[in-house]
Amino acid sequence: MQLEDIAPKLNQIKENIQKVIVGKSEEIDYLLVALLASRHVLLEDVPGTGKTLLAKSLAASINCEFNRVQFTPDLLPSDVTGVNIYRQQTGQFEFNRGPIFTHVLLADEINRATPRTQASLLESMEEKQVTVDGNTISLEQPFLVIATQNPIESQGTFPLPEAQLDRFFIKIHLGYPNREEGIEILKRFKEAQPLDKLESVINRDELIEAQNLFTQVEVSEAIYTYMIELTEKTREHEEIVMGLSPRGTQALLRSVQALASIKGRSYVIPDDVKEMFSPIVAHRLVFSPMVNRSKESQQDVLKSLIESVTVPTESNRVSDS
Repeated sequence: MQLEDIAPKLNQIKENIQKVIVGKSEEIDYLLVALLASRHVLLEDVPGTGKTLLAKSLAASINCEFNRVQFTPDLLPSDVTGVNIYRQQTGQFEFNRGPIFTHVLLADEINRATPRTQASLLESMEEKQVTVDGNTISLEQPFLVIATQNPIESQGTFPLPEAQLDRFFIKIHLGYPNREEGIEILKRFKEAQPLDKLESVINRDELIEAQNLFTQVEVSEAIYTYMIELTEKTREHEEIVMGLSPRGTQALLRSVQALASIKGRSYVIPDDVKEMFSPIVAHRLVFSPMVNRSKESQQDVLKSLIESVTVPTESNRVSDS
């Protein structure tokens, strides 16, 4: 596989997902960016907006194993990672693998689990391995966690702290469909479940190869400078209490490389940075109490921040390459 082969492959996945999911083109692109970057996704929206269906459609499109875990307050870390069970027949302990041993894991309503269970999942996400009773087992690639949470309900939940939110590569909001999309959803699901007929369009080996290849996308010195200037603005802004960390900047870099390759380019342009800035950065920042009350206010702050930084020109890219 060559770098130019990534875009057609990922576009096939998108078209396949859109056989089930109506609209949400931009949100599917963000999901594919995370898939290509081999990083994890936080889906935040009210129930019934298609979060589970989106995850299942992605797993079916890439011919990968899919598991779903419903997070509840009584869920234990071992319910996710697995546990050693003593077998009387052999007189030995045998490891019973948990649902985390899969390729695409839907962690449904992650904020309903206790911090201990959340931490066990996030550790596996970061290290891509599971440690039980001193034994470490690597997770098979590809490995993608799609966690969901309901932003409305707060009773009986354990909100993810900022340090754990930072572990998620991207945060995506699906939102309600518009009128035309709502009508199309009713028609599409009138007689059958489209997901049942979905077939894979890419195999695991091709996906892993693409994940190892996309980092070859060119990033000019001007783009590096642009991303750092945006990062510094988040740390200086009067309405942002905690700015973007170096890990967040690295995530932004990976996201723009992935987006460029999905769009069929071998180099990053400033528009890639602008497009990925909010979904990659917003959940990693701590806004002032007044701003934090409204999602719109947060987006306004980020928009003004982007507008305050000079955008590199195309001539910068050519001269630096």
